[in-house]
Amino acid sequence: MLTRRIQIGVWTAALLTSLVGVVNLLSAVTVSEWARVKWLKGIFPFEVREGGHLFAALTGFFLLMLASNLLRRKRIAWLLTIALLIVSIISHLLKGFDWEESLLSFVLLVQLLLMRNIFTAQSDRPSIAQGFKILIWALLFTLAYGTAGFFLVDLRHYHYNFTLTDALYQTLAMFFTEDNAGLVPRTPYGRFFENSIYLVGGITLSYALFMLLRPVLLRGEPATPEERQRAQDIVEKYGRSSLACLTLLKDKAYYFSPSGRSVIAYVPKGRGAIALGDPIGPDDDRKEVIIAFKQFCQRNDWYPAFYQTLPDDLELYRVLGFRTIKIGEEAIVDLKAFTLQGKAGKDMRAALNRMKKLGHEVKFYQPPISDQLLQQLKPVSDEWLKMTQGSEKQFSLGWFYEDYLRNCEIAVVQAADGQISAFANVIPEYQLNEITIDMMRRRAEVEQGTMDFLFTSMFQHFKERGYDRFNLGLSALSGVGEKPQSPRLEKALHYLYEHLNQFYNFKGLHAFKEKFKPEWEPRFFIYPRRVALPEVVMALIRADSGDRLLDYLKPGE
Repeated sequence: MLTRRIQIGVWTAALLTSLVGVVNLLSAVTVSEWARVKWLKGIFPFEVREGGHLFAALTGFFLLMLASNLLRRKRIAWLLTIALLIVSIISHLLKGFDWEESLLSFVLLVQLLLMRNIFTAQSDRPSIAQGFKILIWALLFTLAYGTAGFFLVDLRHYHYNFTLTDALYQTLAMFFTEDNAGLVPRTPYGRFFENSIYLVGGITLSYALFMLLRPVLLRGEPATPEERQRAQDIVEKYGRSSLACLTLLKDKAYYFSPSGRSVIAYVPKGRGAIALGDPIGPDDDRKEVIIAFKQFCQRNDWYPAFYQTLPDDLELYRVLGFRTIKIGEEAIVDLKAFTLQGKAGKDMRAALNRMKKLGHEVKFYQPPISDQLLQQLKPVSDEWLKMTQGSEKQFSLGWFYEDYLRNCEIAVVQAADGQISAFANVIPEYQLNEITIDMMRRRAEVEQGTMDFLFTSMFQHFKERGYDRFNLGLSALSGVGEKPQSPRLEKALHYLYEHLNQFYNFKGLHAFKEKFKPEWEPRFFIYPRRVALPEVVMALIRADSGDRLLDYLKPGE
């Protein structure tokens, strides 16, 4: 209930800030009542009263910009809004004793001061320092630009030949007087230069404001060696999904629950902090770590999201204010039921026998993998990347990272001449008696049936090793939005599945996995609210591509 009241309070403050911004803009261009202006004439000179109009307009503009950042509970936005409201109150009183507008600003000021403990979202500290530096340089640069321009401009463009002092005064007058100190351009260039001063000032000032309001950025290594070891201990003790091992890769940062028993592996990009899978830890710590992670993200001005979660905790996510959407299904082969005998295994048995007759064999290498083998695998990986016109993906997949591959079991298809034509690495799921495929790569030209040969051999090998299941990984958008009662967003994803298949071969990958008769288990994307969806999706794309967005969008991946 308290959270609900806080949300209502923040929305009210943001809406009222927008209202004050609009009122300020309208008031700045409205003529004040003559009786009030007459009374002020005896106190303040014309320049001060007209400056009130200008500052009312400026505060109105920037209050509108800050309103959305108050919704983000940004501390720096709160501070800037407080300062602007004070200027707004004074401006309205000076320009025409408009106490009604001042009163509205004062009410908002009081509300924000009472809510000061709510606006806790931090901005990026280095960016704040840079933003203030840019702000100072923006003002100096705009002043220098205008002064130099007026001083050097030809007489024919204006009615006045500016001295250096006049040029400085005229530049200041552009921002502090309503009529630009009577400046009247005589040529199109004169009007252009006059407008360019505002353009330069507006762009540099907007960039400074952007820097001041940036979310927290992680710099350097996302986790310390101590954090990685702590995360590894928890993952090895509680990991129970195909993603557990991938949470230990070097691109992940870690959030540990208040109890210290659970960990969330995440990658922050922009305003999104995307966690890989569900939190890892004991079940009775699940709710606490999700709530704490949500609060942690709010303090850093991030939207929390969870990618490729299991269906087990969907109701818990919903109770905690998240939305859920199905993103695909994982294909899992039951190794206990897998057989090459009889009619069911006829096609796979034929492919296996054919490859063996041609002299091909599958070899399994246990970690630690030698540098010599890694050097042999690298050209195969490079050829596969070139063939698919893509680059290495990250986050929810492994990549050709030697420190990672050195600790994986690797299956290799070797031709009769000794050359490696394909390979795959597999990763454990720790608490589940299941093995998961990660990277699977081949040369551009291979014998037909090579990948079937590789997978069939792996099924046999790991069945003999006593594993129960073999996870073939996520089939993106599989089974999404197919039912009449499916949410509209899932139906939209189903439309993409049907119409983008010619570019991204979703159905081809699904059909390849389907031939092994797997069980299909749903996987989900968890996000905070609809308004956050574009930003968390962009964060996911950036995390998955390693910030190589153009490569990510190439067909063939």
